[in-house]
Amino acid sequence: VNHAVAQTAFNSATWVAHQRLPLPILFVCEDNGIGISVKTPPGWIEAGFSHRPHLVYLQADGSDLPGCWEASFEAVARCRERREPVFLHLRCVRLMGHAGSDVETEYRSSEAIAAAEARDPLLAVARQLADAGVLTPSGILDLYRRTEEEIQHKAKKACTRPKLTEGGAIAAPLKPPASAPVAKEANRPAPEAARVRVFGSCEALPEREGKPLTMAALLSRALADLGAKYPELVVFGEDVADKGGVYHVTADLKKRLGAAHVFDTLLDETTILGLAIGSAQMGLLPLPEIQYLAYLHNAEDQLRGEACSLGYFSNGRMANPMVVRIAALAYQEGFGGHFHNDNAIGVLRDIPGLIVACPARGEDAVGMLRTCVALAKAARKVVVFLEPIALYHQKDLHDKGDGKWLDPYPAPGTSVPFGEGRVYHAEAKDLAILTYGNGVRLSLQAAADLRKRKISARVVDLRWLLPLNAPFVRAQAKACRAVLVVDECRRTGSVSEEIVTLLAEDPGTRAIPVARVTADDTYIPLGDAMKRVIPSREGIVEAAGMLAS
Repeated sequence: VNHAVAQTAFNSATWVAHQRLPLPILFVCEDNGIGISVKTPPGWIEAGFSHRPHLVYLQADGSDLPGCWEASFEAVARCRERREPVFLHLRCVRLMGHAGSDVETEYRSSEAIAAAEARDPLLAVARQLADAGVLTPSGILDLYRRTEEEIQHKAKKACTRPKLTEGGAIAAPLKPPASAPVAKEANRPAPEAARVRVFGSCEALPEREGKPLTMAALLSRALADLGAKYPELVVFGEDVADKGGVYHVTADLKKRLGAAHVFDTLLDETTILGLAIGSAQMGLLPLPEIQYLAYLHNAEDQLRGEACSLGYFSNGRMANPMVVRIAALAYQEGFGGHFHNDNAIGVLRDIPGLIVACPARGEDAVGMLRTCVALAKAARKVVVFLEPIALYHQKDLHDKGDGKWLDPYPAPGTSVPFGEGRVYHAEAKDLAILTYGNGVRLSLQAAADLRKRKISARVVDLRWLLPLNAPFVRAQAKACRAVLVVDECRRTGSVSEEIVTLLAEDPGTRAIPVARVTADDTYIPLGDAMKRVIPSREGIVEAAGMLAS
């Protein structure tokens, strides 16, 4: 009960109950008084939970079977009938060490071990059965021996079952999904009647607006469209409902889809992702929002240790599909620092089975989000969708007012295929600039400058960062004389490291000159100082010129 995730669960449960909202959840604490070798202070659990507001506290002795039954029955009844959180404190005993390697005689006295063994619940139940006349002592011993024989038999049988002996078989539950079912689901449009109901009229459908929009505006419409397509879709997080999100991406979404589908949570990322896990297991399709990339670090184990591991350890029989939207990356002006301009995604990239996507412009954002939701729906995957904050409201590419970073709403029935990148200036052969997110716009600006210097550069938007599309990366590298990787994340732990390694390990690309432009290995500072530690248009041009020469 002392670790952070447990404390978050207790806090969020009482936060809900404080508002007189129904929350039938049962916390069971098996209190054996010791954590490996560290003793629990006597009375600590009772003191911490017996008087906690909005949390019903019940207790029982784990060696008293009838008492445990009565307390458990009451706990379940209160949860179901009163729809309130209940904490059931069971005082238990730990027999032997914490694990096979734990020798408890190193930290427990012989007297303490003997006292624990005297509280063996099996002996206590046997005594109660004998005293009640349910079984005789000899009958209890016979039952014990028969049970032991049955367990031994099943253990030997289990030892004969085939074992996983090959790496591919061990990693099989983590393999990328088949593309065809995902594409089919992504391209399946929402029912027309549902879309009209969500948007208000046929004329209000986003593809009929007739004007290009920013990424934020397009994502807002895409989320509403997905709500029309999937009745089980839920969007939740900090400030996503009435406020419409810090960057207005969820503006009017609550009005369009209803309060049951779009709602605010308390300001706690662990709860947000935990709620996503639970709602997914209950058959909903969660799209939780993490307000800023830096805030993910408060709760990353909910993805690493829980959401992404479920499908693996159950060999695909269980899953908690979701799409986690995260406002991410740097270049945001006027409001920032490392809490709001975080540019490190290494913590995501090494999670087995996770899919990470990052759009650079509005039309890609819509098409990729459709595919991300299809990955969750059809392939039951956990997906992280990184939304570059600095590109949310960006309109222009080269000159102020050119509107070249605006896009019309992509037609229903279209999507960006899983793993497929986008190539700008595919005719260029001098240089391939491999990049993503903010790097795409910067690289396109740099490519225009390079053309004036007679250097042709194609700009390759990776779009899908995990798993990386290795054949696509190699093909783009082979098509040009040199490769420049522009990565807005830190030099250490960034996508650029994987790309360079990928090219170096392949005999077909090993000889191609490769260089990197990355952010420095530092936190993002405030103000203009930020520009000194992240890739710039000028820095890209300079690095490209050196490669070309």
